Amino acid sequence: MTVEKSWYSLYLFAFFSFTAVISQAQVLTGEDSLYAGLVSSEQATILSGYGEAKYSLDTKTKNAEASLSRVVLFIGHKFNKKISLFTELELEDALVIGQAGDEAGIGKGGISMEQAFLKFNINPTTYIVAGLFIPRIGFINENHLPTTFNGVDRPFLEELIIPSTWREIGAGIYGGVKNVAGLNYSFAVTNGLNAAGFSNGSGIRGGRQLGSAASGLGLGASGSLLYYINNFRLQLSAYIGGSTAVEKRIADSLQLNSGAFGNPVMLGELNAQYSSKGWSARAIVSAINIPNASNINKAYANNTPESIYGGYAELAYDLLYATHKDAKKLAVFGRYESMNLGATLPVNGIKNDANTQQYIVGGLTYKPIRGVAIKADYVYRITGEPNPVLIITPFPQVIPYYTHNGFLNLGIAYNF
Repeated sequence: MTVEKSWYSLYLFAFFSFTAVISQAQVLTGEDSLYAGLVSSEQATILSGYGEAKYSLDTKTKNAEASLSRVVLFIGHKFNKKISLFTELELEDALVIGQAGDEAGIGKGGISMEQAFLKFNINPTTYIVAGLFIPRIGFINENHLPTTFNGVDRPFLEELIIPSTWREIGAGIYGGVKNVAGLNYSFAVTNGLNAAGFSNGSGIRGGRQLGSAASGLGLGASGSLLYYINNFRLQLSAYIGGSTAVEKRIADSLQLNSGAFGNPVMLGELNAQYSSKGWSARAIVSAINIPNASNINKAYANNTPESIYGGYAELAYDLLYATHKDAKKLAVFGRYESMNLGATLPVNGIKNDANTQQYIVGGLTYKPIRGVAIKADYVYRITGEPNPVLIITPFPQVIPYYTHNGFLNLGIAYNF
């Protein structure tokens, strides 16, 4: 190995190891190794993956559900020290309807590509990605391994406001600011959203096109600043994208603006994380603005709000830190989330108090070894009353709704 190659490998190892230790958000996997440039072979194919399963008990309805939430297989390939391929194939909920063994038609699962992109290294701290990839927005969207967050399920804000895992087709550049140690940036351009998929209570989540024949001229632009300083990880990110996913002729007939940023969606978030001596804390606030929600409602009658906002804070302590440091972990944690999924409505919007939501979550996360987590938590949900105008299931088939409800969850997770 030449002196130059040796310096390059040591630089990358130090940079990414420091990032992983500070954020406590990455367990070194085959995918991480490839991403960090730690795979020494010039031609190498890497196998990695993750998965999680859970059991959930609804204390009000006295009903339970067990599910293999997801299994993800990662296959990556290093062509040379400059170019690598990253792919993730995901199976959700174990069984896809109509597949062999589903004679009863009970399958709820789906198969999708979570990412498939090429990474081009420009220099030791700057790289470009192109293909189906995940922009840097929030905590969970980019770092969504189930062993890296507390709670059996992902935080509700990062499903209902930031629609993790949010991936689209496009290209992005990532790098570090040379003169400011610990400061990183990203900027990406992807295809836009599809406003036809927006829905009451889940915001823009159904509008993701996810690389599946994404249509329309709409574009999305996202950017972030990520700063590591002492025991803190600080991030600010923003997104603006068009949501008219139809050709101009149809858009005109629906009275929707067309073009790259027609019927724009704007999302912003600010988050912070602290880790030291067994203690960890994280907090995030996020908001969405859809200024042309009234036109979207006229076109699709989906009760799209003009604004959504929310935030959460979490505190955790590792009970085994004093004796095991990072070899084993038993974290006890608590999280409080508050969201208004219909904060501002257009004149043709219908108010739904069920969109004002609070979640109190507490539980344990046990990690007997890196890459394995055993989880237990209790979720207490508080919401307003649902608007009966929006309930389309007639009595007596209508599912009971409880404004105060509790859920007991057990889960296992792994990554390698």
